Amino acid sequence: MAQYMFLLYDSEEWYDNLTADEWQQAMKLHGAFSEAVEKAGARILGGEALERSTTASTVRQREGADPLVTDGPFIETKEALGGYYVVEARDLDQALELAKLCPSGNVEVRPVMDTSEGAGPQA
Repeated sequence: MAQYMFLLYDSEEWYDNLTADEWQQAMKLHGAFSEAVEKAGARILGGEALERSTTASTVRQREGADPLVTDGPFIETKEALGGYYVVEARDLDQALELAKLCPSGNVEVRPVMDTSEGAGPQA
């Protein structure tokens, strides 16, 4: 089975007036997603919610100079990376079907690259 990264993007405004009950409801939706993944014969290998993008730092490598560290994300977007899952699925088709069940505004699905000896980027 192949591994896929599900990158979860949403507007961070959702957090501004979030109640404890709304947070618990969101966590129940993610629990239901986890159950749906297992029921489909796939597995969640890992995943976490991330703090707001305002807590991020970016380290930018620069040729001939020391790396530059800045506050915040590297690019401005309306939606920020809020969390991720690593999902083991049969193939990309199954991964995309599972991503449709994920309770997030936008889910970017990417295959995880095999970096073992002799492997590398897929064409």
